[in-house]
Amino acid sequence: MEKIWANSGDSHFLEPPDLWRQILPPSLAERMPRAEKVAEDEEVVHVDGESFRRKLPKIVTRKDADGLTISELGARPPGARDVKARMADLDHEGVWAEVVYSSLGLWSNYIKDQRLVREAAKAQNEWLVSELKSVAPDRLVPAAQMPLLSVDDAVVEVGHVADIGLHIISLPTGVAPGMPDWHRDDWEPLWAAAEEAGVVVGFHIGTDGGDPAVFRGPGGAVLNYVETTYGGQRVATKLVTSGALDRHPGLKLLISEGGASWVPFLGDRMNEGYRQHGMFVRPTLSRLPKEILYRQVYASFQHDESAPATCAVMGFDNVMWGSDYPHIEGTYGHTQKTLHELFDDQPETVRRRVTVGAFKELFPHVSDPPSA
Repeated sequence: MEKIWANSGDSHFLEPPDLWRQILPPSLAERMPRAEKVAEDEEVVHVDGESFRRKLPKIVTRKDADGLTISELGARPPGARDVKARMADLDHEGVWAEVVYSSLGLWSNYIKDQRLVREAAKAQNEWLVSELKSVAPDRLVPAAQMPLLSVDDAVVEVGHVADIGLHIISLPTGVAPGMPDWHRDDWEPLWAAAEEAGVVVGFHIGTDGGDPAVFRGPGGAVLNYVETTYGGQRVATKLVTSGALDRHPGLKLLISEGGASWVPFLGDRMNEGYRQHGMFVRPTLSRLPKEILYRQVYASFQHDESAPATCAVMGFDNVMWGSDYPHIEGTYGHTQKTLHELFDDQPETVRRRVTVGAFKELFPHVSDPPSA
């Protein structure tokens, strides 16, 4: 079977358990996010004096029709923490370049101390350069952590991020408590700084804050999984309708792991509201919301059968595939099977755009994948 090489718009790295002790003074390190396993299928995440209990996935072995083991769901791949082992995993799976989000770092939005957030973000971003980006600068694209309890601190860190060679900043879909929402003009300096620095703004779904178990009872697992996608859709809608993207046409957003077929629907819906409720609309945009959405927002998916069709039929070209390595929702262990199922019946132009082209548009510094 021909090997399909693809770039990934979504993956994660599990930080070393002692990361914060490595890069921060002890008084700050002890307040940073850390995970403690308290049962076979449960862990507690401690963040700046607060604790959050959550379930861990159980390892499930799957077998194919011939009875052969084909994957273990819930098992962490070898390169989840080891970046050199990670590169071997990527080569085996056919993943060339990838955006790499933090894991425990995504919990930083729960921290309420402005100095702690500022110092931790700066230190972690320098660590990302030395420990991840340096291993494969033409393939690994680490997402920078941002201090978001002060707009001024965020602007300063964008400059720092650009200076040390990172190409994407990671923002949560939900703002920190007490901070203005993303569609408010308070964040205008951040969008201006990101546009000027040429860094992509990455929003990973499931980062709204609060209890991720919104629903309980029948259907709860699937309901909660679906619920995580809406934060990415909301933040894209906010930055389009508020005029933030219109004022900064060079600014690019990446909504990671949230699928892609929602983009045409929301574009149509925003256009209808902008037109039919025009007497209430503020601000006036230079073009229709759907045009701005299609021009500046990129969306990544893993398994969605509808995503390639979104690119092929609905005119939304900013579709990116993503592996979500090393999470169980991802494609590790069956990446090639997934890619062939998604793209064997698609035109070569669509396959190339979704697996390589859109990614390269955001991150032109990455090298081209090998020939099949």
